[in-house]
Amino acid sequence: MQIGIVGLGKMGGNISIRLTRHGHDVVAFDRDPTVTAKVCAQAEGGRATAATGLADMVGKLTGRKIIWLMLPAGEVTEQAVQELGGLMGKGDIVIDGGNSFYKDDIRRAAELVKKGIDYIDVGTSGGVWGLERGYCMMYGGTKEATDHIDPILSALAPGIGDIPRTPNRDKPGFDPRAEQGYLHCGPAGSGHFVKMVHNGIEYGIMQAFAEGFDVMRSKNSDALPENQRFDLNMADIAEVWRRGSVVSSWLLDLSASALAGNPDLSNYKGDVADSGEGRWTIEAAIEEAVPVPVITASLFTRFRSRTGNNFAEKMLSAMRFGFGGHIEGTNN
Repeated sequence: MQIGIVGLGKMGGNISIRLTRHGHDVVAFDRDPTVTAKVCAQAEGGRATAATGLADMVGKLTGRKIIWLMLPAGEVTEQAVQELGGLMGKGDIVIDGGNSFYKDDIRRAAELVKKGIDYIDVGTSGGVWGLERGYCMMYGGTKEATDHIDPILSALAPGIGDIPRTPNRDKPGFDPRAEQGYLHCGPAGSGHFVKMVHNGIEYGIMQAFAEGFDVMRSKNSDALPENQRFDLNMADIAEVWRRGSVVSSWLLDLSASALAGNPDLSNYKGDVADSGEGRWTIEAAIEEAVPVPVITASLFTRFRSRTGNNFAEKMLSAMRFGFGGHIEGTNN
């Protein structure tokens, strides 16, 4: 298939390259032309063509035009959707693969459908590792439009890999795409809603790891009786937990890697940003009257981290950099 990709940053560029490796043709655009040129040069078999803007991209796409936006949530994405609404036609598809607020998706889909344009929101998880590992995707939109882009989603998904199959999933009623790493969640907005909650859960898991390692590291404190002090090796503990522990996970893998590289994490300040999804998850929970004390506490801890940091915040920074290349002090 042919697809336009707008925004070639940490994930958009790798999405473009992965698609060309699976035989798809990409028309690529980034506001920095040197980034566009670099992605096109890395594309498999010359399958990527550079565009100079959205209008140029639309002109270079043929047939039923598909454009995937991989831009920061907010005004930048809003402007791009509005511009495409004036450039694309009936049957064309706009995909937002960033982390937009799901209520914005619902509104945008309702606006575009008046022009006959389909809108699909794709919550995309995989960070900087997605080029090789693939991307876990949760998406919303009409069945017809999402089925049409299935070859694109299938190429980006990680596949079943070596993860053991879940018992009983051979029974009727389950979507076989879920075990491939991508899932149609429902109408427009549902994909980003599920990804939003996913990221809220991520906040809580990361906070629990960070606090636990901080407790263990502080066990050698002078404030404790001498016979109760333990000088524990954080890197070794993270490593042993990776081997058969019930808390083993990719976040633990990233923690182990960071601690092995620099046990005191002095390369991090512990200034932990939040990119919006945690706040939105809490707002949704308030609307639904659902208690989410762990996610709420983890968000507030990120606020506190910007006024003074401890080892726990450095652990959070190390994990965020590990899975997403996120830089301290920014929302990137």
